[in-house]
Amino acid sequence: MDNDNAIAGDPLAIPHLLPPVPEHPTTVAEFAALATALAGDRECWAPLVRYDAASRWYHRLRTGPGYEVWLLSWVPGQGSGLHDHGESSGVYTVLGGALTESTVGRGGRVLTPGSLRVLAPGFVHEMVNASLEPAVSLHVYFPGLTQMRMHQRAHSAPVPRSTAAC
Repeated sequence: MDNDNAIAGDPLAIPHLLPPVPEHPTTVAEFAALATALAGDRECWAPLVRYDAASRWYHRLRTGPGYEVWLLSWVPGQGSGLHDHGESSGVYTVLGGALTESTVGRGGRVLTPGSLRVLAPGFVHEMVNASLEPAVSLHVYFPGLTQMRMHQRAHSAPVPRSTAAC
């Protein structure tokens, strides 16, 4: 060994000096933790929120290997319609206001800030802002959302629709 490179190794190959690359979430618990962490980082999402009286507003907040995070706002009376998320699983939380989630054969459940829900692939539900105040929610889908199938209230087959966040 006659020089510093021979002793220390290649100075351009320094992975041992860099901070570790954070692992991306792989379990439902890790996706729930991601949603909770993002919900707590108000500076990350609050400046982006917009309200649209004509339709629900949504913004893709983040993507990662095999997942995506959406920020949605809901003015009073806006809803998603009865739908599922195809093959995607999901975790969502309410950031502000209140949303009512309904499923077929079950009454509505009011979700307030801090509420966290986990959705399995094919789970059919409807979200509505039934309050008098605007609401904001954060949704994590894994794998990323590729379809949102609309359902009729009767027991009919899903009606395909283009991808939209919910």
